[in-house]
Amino acid sequence: MTSKVWLASLVSVGVLSGCANNLVTAPTSSFVDNFPKQGSELPYSVLRDDLIDSKTNQPFEIRNGGFGSAMTANPNQANQFYALTDRGPNADYSGEYGKGKSFPVASYTPRIGLFEVSADGKVSMVKSILLKRPEGSLISGLPNTSALGGTGETPYHSNGQPVLMNDNKPYDKATNAIKLDDYGLDGEGLVALKDGTFWVSDEYGPHIVHFDSNGVEIGRINAFKDDSRDIYHLPAVFQHRRANRGMEGLAITPDETTLVGIMQSTLQNPDKAAQKSDLTRIVTVNLITGKTEQYLYRQEQNENSNSEISTLTANKFLVIERDGGFLLGGPDGMSKAKPNAQKHVYRIDLSTGTSLSNVALSSSITRDESHGLMIDGLTLEQFTIKNGWEALAEKGIKPVNKTLVVDMVKAVAYPHDKMEGLWVIDGHHLGVLNDDDFATWSTKGKLEQKHLDKNTIDSNRLYIIKADLMGK
Repeated sequence: MTSKVWLASLVSVGVLSGCANNLVTAPTSSFVDNFPKQGSELPYSVLRDDLIDSKTNQPFEIRNGGFGSAMTANPNQANQFYALTDRGPNADYSGEYGKGKSFPVASYTPRIGLFEVSADGKVSMVKSILLKRPEGSLISGLPNTSALGGTGETPYHSNGQPVLMNDNKPYDKATNAIKLDDYGLDGEGLVALKDGTFWVSDEYGPHIVHFDSNGVEIGRINAFKDDSRDIYHLPAVFQHRRANRGMEGLAITPDETTLVGIMQSTLQNPDKAAQKSDLTRIVTVNLITGKTEQYLYRQEQNENSNSEISTLTANKFLVIERDGGFLLGGPDGMSKAKPNAQKHVYRIDLSTGTSLSNVALSSSITRDESHGLMIDGLTLEQFTIKNGWEALAEKGIKPVNKTLVVDMVKAVAYPHDKMEGLWVIDGHHLGVLNDDDFATWSTKGKLEQKHLDKNTIDSNRLYIIKADLMGK
């Protein structure tokens, strides 16, 4: 099935409406009642165990694992969920060919895992779906070229050699260049549709890619109008995403007509100086018409991370907002423990925020093709840094309302740095999943095992929380 055929079939479904709601309000299976409070570990395999930990000087495991970048319900079976990996294990690295990333498993293929929760709370993997190009070959997690959002990251092997088109031959700029991949994804958002297909959003473009049930690409949306693969385009302002902080969350309305994506952090709009802010953007894409809309989300702290968005109704969604701290100190030990680590889930309502396309233009408020809505010659990011949110409200622009639903540190003493997966099980139960980074960490570009405390290696762990998701 191609994306255009699929989109045409949606025409009869309807459009975004405030009352659309497919959320189950009563528990759908007994597994939620018997689930252990301390969570349940997801299974993993070992990708390699021959590298030496830079802290212990002992071999350590790189695990797959890694199924924590996004999470969503299997719409066809209540006790199953899908989870997404990102581009694969990596670490900051600066080598002979410039700054970039070390990819200790450079051939890694991003994938979607289907997991099942049994009545006793054990989590098992049902299957793994490798992501593929339209013709069926495997994609990689390597960076895109600059024309499609690449930020100049050079991919390196764990031995410090660059990843080349042919690693068996020496580097040559013309005949054996550094390997980049315009189909490469750093996946962070996941939607599973009732027809068995998926949408994945990422941090590179950001790209939003439609995959069939076997993981083969059948459509794409991004902000690059020259990309012939696109079925629709995002507003050009999303080209200014901050490196490695792209479209971190993706959801879809209950009628499956409208994608809703959230950016992890403030855009570099128009430059890096603008990114140190608490203003982030939400974008909706109507899959029937291609029409987009934008809303603003205000973070609790500058440079926090919005790590997931999940659907409640056509206008109400859950959003993970977190910092990067470890409750127990993580790899840096107890001296870096953060008892006030922020791992929050908020409920938002898009209807309470200003839709940016409806803001009236004037001598003060204009639109720029690349930078979007401008006020007195400043981007929204710049204007808010300079003048504050009250001044923005005086211009008729307000963020969406948000209400705290779950504080995971208070609820379960959440020990992980990353909280990136949400599974809306029913109106009173929420699944939460961490990203374990393939159990790897790095200090000054050197790889090591990722620990939560002195004795505990980080792993993907599912938590199920009882909470009033819908509110009044």
